[in-house]
Amino acid sequence: MTNHNHELTALISTIKTLRGKDGCPWDKKQSSTSLLKHLKSECEELVIAIRNDDPVNTCEELGDLLYLVVMISEIHNDRGDFKISDVIRTINEKLVRRHPHVFAGQPYENEEQLAAQWEAIKAEEKKKNTV
Repeated sequence: MTNHNHELTALISTIKTLRGKDGCPWDKKQSSTSLLKHLKSECEELVIAIRNDDPVNTCEELGDLLYLVVMISEIHNDRGDFKISDVIRTINEKLVRRHPHVFAGQPYENEEQLAAQWEAIKAEEKKKNTV
């Protein structure tokens, strides 16, 4: 786990440098909106790599996608909206919440029940987020 932390910290640092005072003009001027076309393109390239069962390109395309996730997170961090740690915490909490059969010992009978439970939890989350 420590290696993952080190690598993520290094990526965040690289992006901060790219967006910093002496950084890259292209990176500095990006916004979440301006990166949408790149996000779509990288997702499409990742799908192709996975469909082709190409682990080398899958790894590269996942890296490109991760760059965009961290870059967009840093843009929001610079605006004071949220940090990458908030993104990571939020998805982790969601995964734990949506898998009570794994993390809370809740029994289930079949995959259909799991899918229905997932949708029920998701609907409850959406209801809470709109109130």
